[in-house]
Amino acid sequence: MSSPRQFFVGGNFKMNGDISSIKSIVTHLNDAKTDSNTEVVIAPPALYLLLTREHLRSGIEVAAQNVFDKPNGAFTGEISVAQLKDSNITWTLLGHSERRVVLQETDEFVARKTKTAIDGGIGVILCCGETLEQREADKTIEVVTSQLSAVAKTVQDWSKIVVAYEPIWAIGTGKVASTQQAQEVHKAIREWIGKELGEEAAKKTRVIYGGSVSEKNCKELAKEEDIDGFLVGGASLKPAFVDIINAKA
Repeated sequence: MSSPRQFFVGGNFKMNGDISSIKSIVTHLNDAKTDSNTEVVIAPPALYLLLTREHLRSGIEVAAQNVFDKPNGAFTGEISVAQLKDSNITWTLLGHSERRVVLQETDEFVARKTKTAIDGGIGVILCCGETLEQREADKTIEVVTSQLSAVAKTVQDWSKIVVAYEPIWAIGTGKVASTQQAQEVHKAIREWIGKELGEEAAKKTRVIYGGSVSEKNCKELAKEEDIDGFLVGGASLKPAFVDIINAKA
């Protein structure tokens, strides 16, 4: 049974790269044969958003790694939705565990930023995930759905949201949730969306997996019914990113 949802692969460069390495990643993506049925979005550091957009071929989109929840104004160090739009940056990542944990961003703050981005016409890759302690206490679904609930309170239309499930214990650790663990959580997220936002939203919202995705495990994960793609960290800086984009091909 083929999914009604287009496969989606995002690359989160985090705070990595410089002008020359980012140009070389972009050139590699421009020249690569990538699955035309897969939507691809890359998120370089803010300083390189324009450089990336300028050199990247059309058909691959660029995301910011963050956006602020207020319009332009006296907010030192922040970037507004209007500025992203003006620069032809069509997506943003929000709620990544590194921002929730290191920068103490609350569920409510992530929700406000999500609403601001969606209202301003920018797509959101909305991250959620649990710590190892939470998983061991059997709280995974509770934690993940409460992170998503905060957003559901402020945003009803999720057609521009891609949910990225990223177990915190699997990010950058080389540990990967087993295919079964990942599918289980994705299915629970889809059921929750159905309950909160309706069956149509559950059918159409893409739920992608992040957490040490590599060219080695992506094909196996891509076979699961509720895994609609990946949010890739470190591997998005390597040539193997193309293999992950082509996981479904």
